[in-house]
Amino acid sequence: MRLITFLFLCIATIGFAQNDASAKEYFKNGDFEKALYEYKKLYAKSPSNINYIKQIIDAHQQLEQYQETEDFLLKIIAKTNYPAFYVTLGYNYQLKNDLEKAEENYNIAINSLLVNPNNAFPVARSFQEHSLLDKAAITYEKAMELKPELNLKLQLAQIYGEQGKIEEMMLNYIDFAERNPISLSNVKRAISDFISEDANNESNIILRKLLIKKIQQEPNVLWNEMLSWLFIQQKDFGKAFAQEKAIYSRQPESLSRIIDLGKIANSEHQTELASSIFNYVIEKAQDADTKLLAYYDLLQIEIKESDSESHEELQSKFLELFDTYGTFSQTFELQIAYAHFLAFHMNKTEEATAFLEDALKLPLTDLQKAEIKLELGDILVLQEKFNKALIYYTQIQRNLKNSTISQKARYKVAKTSYYKGDFKWAESQLKILKSSTSQLIANDALDLKLLISDNKYEDSLQTALKLYAKADLLAFQNKNDEAISLLDTILENHKTEPIIAQALYKQAQLFEIKKQFEKAAENYQHVIDNYRDGILIDNAIYNLAELYMTHLNAPEKAKALYKEIVFDHVDSIYFIEARKKFRRLRGDAIN
Repeated sequence: MRLITFLFLCIATIGFAQNDASAKEYFKNGDFEKALYEYKKLYAKSPSNINYIKQIIDAHQQLEQYQETEDFLLKIIAKTNYPAFYVTLGYNYQLKNDLEKAEENYNIAINSLLVNPNNAFPVARSFQEHSLLDKAAITYEKAMELKPELNLKLQLAQIYGEQGKIEEMMLNYIDFAERNPISLSNVKRAISDFISEDANNESNIILRKLLIKKIQQEPNVLWNEMLSWLFIQQKDFGKAFAQEKAIYSRQPESLSRIIDLGKIANSEHQTELASSIFNYVIEKAQDADTKLLAYYDLLQIEIKESDSESHEELQSKFLELFDTYGTFSQTFELQIAYAHFLAFHMNKTEEATAFLEDALKLPLTDLQKAEIKLELGDILVLQEKFNKALIYYTQIQRNLKNSTISQKARYKVAKTSYYKGDFKWAESQLKILKSSTSQLIANDALDLKLLISDNKYEDSLQTALKLYAKADLLAFQNKNDEAISLLDTILENHKTEPIIAQALYKQAQLFEIKKQFEKAAENYQHVIDNYRDGILIDNAIYNLAELYMTHLNAPEKAKALYKEIVFDHVDSIYFIEARKKFRRLRGDAIN
């Protein structure tokens, strides 16, 4: 008997779900009479289901059966204490062009707040569903007037945003954030739909003025934080820095926000400002860990900007830091950076290796030991001691299986094999990495695999591919002039082979490193003009656009290139960034 009852219930439930799906499908396809019929059957079985009530009303109205809608609603209202139905009834009168009765019912809905201010939620939502945004705003305002502890500023801000009332929207978001500081990130996310990188954008100006006024009238680090965030969106990092310093002067607990700002400024090529920010952190920090973080970032900038004449001075800076803070686990990242600097910039490979081998004797975690071995492997590749490098990379794979650093080590095994000319083994490793959990490693692995597979069959000796791999190795060794020269040889002697596009692209990247931006632009343009069907076309278009924006002061040319990616290369990894930058150059208000 129980089994029969259970089966009966299952069949009934399945049938009910099928009717619901049928009703939705009819409504979606515009067959409102059939949808109405199905929803009425569903409502008869579940008369308290508000969704079915709403769908019956919508179906009647779609069929312009306004009297039937009115009759149905009056029956519902007679037995249900749900004030939002007065909004629906009022809207039905509005559809009948009976504006007096419409207004009368809207007022009944709003006045229900006198009994219970919490009615604001369903009533205002119903007004919004019917695009009666002014009424929705009045509802929320009245609820807060009747019950001041209600904070409906967020809902009001959203309504004003829909109406294009930017100042009212910003004010309400600010007021909401003041009462709910924990929700600041949500407020920023909402505001970001209205501001842009353009400091002269109307929304930016309104928000900036409101926040400055708040700072002057009611000092609160919340306003400084929001203003700093706005300046960061505008890439005005100097002004953001001023706000962050103001915050720190009042709340000197942490410098992490200022360190993050320095990293952002550095990533946007504002290295002078980034250096100032990191020096400020070094000056203000009370703990060694924070100072060391800032020193690390500062030295990375100085290394990137350095030439051979300043290397001795930089080496002295590293050594002074080790004299002050020691060569312990606390300075672990700085030690790896120093060894890399010695090997790759000062060509002191033996000294760098000995330094890292000493570091391995420290009480380190397995992950830290792996990072040192990864650097030791890189230094061996720098010296073209490929087999010894492979030993270190393989140890990492064996000791930390399935970790991100293990996948990174496998990629370096593949890259080292490729440098050696062992393309078959390199490919076997790269096939495994295409499903790497690290998207960056997976993308790099795919790029290298395509390079090998597209060029290994061109001639039995694989001459051009071996020359390209050698040029790639020279670039890794910071021998950029030699790499450029070898790529010239490929371009001259292998003109009909598919590797030409790759050689032009690689050479362009090296020209950028050497700050020879015009030459880089020529190479990218050559790829665009002659290899449109190749895998590097979107890379070349995007990189050329970035050159025009960042170094060649040609924003209109950049805009045309970003547009090309948006409309012709929708599957490109650069699509999202290109679309954002194209819209910004076009003058759209976006974040």
